[in-house]
Amino acid sequence: MVDRPIREWNGLTIPDPGVYVLDEAHKRLGFLAQHMMVSPIRGEFARGTATIVIGEDPARSSVTASIEAASITTHNSDRDTHLSSPDFLDVEKYPTLEYRSTGVQWQENNDAIFQWARLRNNPLTRRAGASEIPAAAKSSGKFVVNGLLTIRDVTRPVDLQVEYGGARRDPYGRDIFGFSATAQFEREDFGLVWNVALETGGFLVGKTVKIEIAGEAFAESNAS
Repeated sequence: MVDRPIREWNGLTIPDPGVYVLDEAHKRLGFLAQHMMVSPIRGEFARGTATIVIGEDPARSSVTASIEAASITTHNSDRDTHLSSPDFLDVEKYPTLEYRSTGVQWQENNDAIFQWARLRNNPLTRRAGASEIPAAAKSSGKFVVNGLLTIRDVTRPVDLQVEYGGARRDPYGRDIFGFSATAQFEREDFGLVWNVALETGGFLVGKTVKIEIAGEAFAESNAS
């Protein structure tokens, strides 16, 4: 019996074509912003869904996601209440944050090529033995997902830097794959302009927000 998924693409084991959904039990929809210009505050959204369509050509894959704004948590009730208010997400008026991809690009790994070029041009290493020659580069599991993020009915382009984690069959017989992703955006571009100027300079809340996502997705046919 062959354990699926078995597709190989550019040195990576990837999922079979089809529709995959985010595993509720294995996800983090997180973010980070600066507080008082000196310390990072991390938070996350507890509830969100995502559908990933893996194409026969992986570069033609797509993703859509919807996050419940009211599920925001930074593990501080006063701060969470403020972030949910009209000063920020205004969750009563805008109940979800949405993301829709517009393209996928594989980031080919050329690190070993550049390293070999450096060795050839460095006279101190020209006499090095064969053990000094770098090993062949591993295939990159890095992708850029181009897409559109909507917050408070404002839509702006935001690209995700995705690290692909691999694909396999889990103990429950589901075909799964794992990933993590980061991105950043300026919150004022989405109308999130509330802030307080500090007497010593700067602002109470940082204007740049970093997205931190990690999770697993399984084939929709395994959803039952």
